Amino acid sequence: MAAGATPLAPNARSVRNVAFVEGVRTPFGKAGEKGMYAGTRADDLVVNAIRELLRRHPELPPERVDEVAIAATTQIGDQGLTIGRTAALLAGLPKSVPGFALDRMCAGAMTAVTTTASGIGFGAYDIAIAGGVEHMGRHPMGEGVDPNPRIIADKLVDPTALVMGQTAENLHDRFPEITKQRTDAFAARSQEKYAEAVKTGKIGPELVPVATRSKELGWGLATEDEPPRPGTTVEQLAGLKTPFRPHGRITAGNAAGLNDGATAALLADEDTARELGLPIGMRLVGYSFAGVEPEVMGIGPVPATEKLFKRTGLSIDDIGLFEINEAFAVQVLAFLDHFGIADDDPRVNQWGGAIACGHPLASSGVRLMTQLSRQFAERPDVRYGLTTMCIGIGMGGTVIWENPAFEGAK
Repeated sequence: MAAGATPLAPNARSVRNVAFVEGVRTPFGKAGEKGMYAGTRADDLVVNAIRELLRRHPELPPERVDEVAIAATTQIGDQGLTIGRTAALLAGLPKSVPGFALDRMCAGAMTAVTTTASGIGFGAYDIAIAGGVEHMGRHPMGEGVDPNPRIIADKLVDPTALVMGQTAENLHDRFPEITKQRTDAFAARSQEKYAEAVKTGKIGPELVPVATRSKELGWGLATEDEPPRPGTTVEQLAGLKTPFRPHGRITAGNAAGLNDGATAALLADEDTARELGLPIGMRLVGYSFAGVEPEVMGIGPVPATEKLFKRTGLSIDDIGLFEINEAFAVQVLAFLDHFGIADDDPRVNQWGGAIACGHPLASSGVRLMTQLSRQFAERPDVRYGLTTMCIGIGMGGTVIWENPAFEGAK
């Protein structure tokens, strides 16, 4: 401490270990009038997820939750009004539990986790709930926004930067070695891996059943993801239209769709988790966000990951499992090529990804984390795992986690 500096308050805390206790999600639906959540409110989706976390952990006194952070990309209508606070109230948490909303487009839930985890590490919170929701059927991306015309007029970005599918086509231009054939093959494998994961029970235990309502069919119950297309072949994908560019490479088959869904995760200081008897699914190592040219936003995970490796002292060789958000297959392959990883490396998205199950924007970060945590439990030979995603308007985010079950740590 510098001479003359004021000592810290007696109860000031040093940085603490942050535990990812558990994550849950609703089944993901197809956006639109025919989707299973067409008659379901967005806030009710995330309320279901929060309630499920509380139901699964009766050892957690609800009043011990210090914060609820919920992300949404389009924060209007039933995704507005500081949804972290309103969802906390609707989920039955005590009125003493605060909440807030945030937006980092596709990385909303990821940012909700890293923000509250930072608070836990600093000592501002002991326990937090973080997640995200996106009802793209009710609120298409960009609904109600008014971008400043200077963004285009002053040539701050290329006009294609505001259309995610066009940014993916731009990424193909930048990396011509990533052919449409490669992206279609990756997409077909994602569908195959997801279908196998459902069949073997790898995907399912984290899902929260949601009551649905349809004008034609009445009440129903959503228990499984709606978007997957099992049995998809490369030959089928080859014939799909390219809506973002004539003779382009991005199709509905090698990109995530428009989807509805919500996620929520329980985070805790590791000592507090042990005190309450909460399980520790994984331990936060570090995180990083980075900006890139908005017109090639899909490359964002590369600098975010490189930045994080420098901060943590780890390297790509230390990572035993990868959960990479499949907004577009080309974006995943750009990441894999940069780090010298094969397209079909078994460490990558071993239960499939967003191309199969869907990508309800702000919710997806916690889906990646939940799957990684569940994979850690099966893999005591793996110490570190990575969750990463590209982010609209030119960003990337990466989080590295440690497996508490790692046999070498004993």
